[in-house]
Amino acid sequence: MSSKLIAPSLLAADFGNLQRDIEMVNTSDADWFHIDIMDGVFVPNISYGMPVLEAIAKHATKTLDIHLMIVDPDRYIKTFAQLGANVLTVHYEACNHLHRTLQAIKAEGMKAGVALNPHTSISVLEEIITDIDVVLIMSVNPGFGGQSFIENTYNKITKLKQLISDKGANTLIEIDGGVSDKNAKQLVDSGADVLVAGSFVFKSNNQKQTISNIKDLINN
Repeated sequence: MSSKLIAPSLLAADFGNLQRDIEMVNTSDADWFHIDIMDGVFVPNISYGMPVLEAIAKHATKTLDIHLMIVDPDRYIKTFAQLGANVLTVHYEACNHLHRTLQAIKAEGMKAGVALNPHTSISVLEEIITDIDVVLIMSVNPGFGGQSFIENTYNKITKLKQLISDKGANTLIEIDGGVSDKNAKQLVDSGADVLVAGSFVFKSNNQKQTISNIKDLINN
């Protein structure tokens, strides 16, 4: 059994002390950095752009998991590769030619991810699941941190796990939104491989300990 991964979401970090928070993740039991890029069009919020990502990449020593909540992501695939992204995830809802986009991401040497909004059915991935390295299921509506978890997520994970197994794919299942020590175990038991935790980690008193606790919870 491969171990389950935790990816702290830097959207919840303290931007005034970003380097400190990156070092914390570097020295913690976390596996990936989850970085949300928002354009104010695909989602109502704007997060950070290339210069901030460049600064993050300079200090981060772990996998950079970049989640693009933007329209027309194809324009930036090369740029994100150059900035050091390891996993690049685009939204199904933002791509007209998803297969082509995934091929372009892989051609740049990155793993290709597809994110699904809460209302999007797993069935849209049936024809393409074997080309996807990571499926990111949004367990809150994208665009804002700190929202409460959507309960139907467990059902979606189970369906996705079945699809992956039916098609013989090696796709990882990643969950983003409202993850805490209350639901982490159930998410992994349903079939999740990677848990993104934002507010729950960064708003806790002992961030490293919180990461370790979730990691223990999902791997025991």
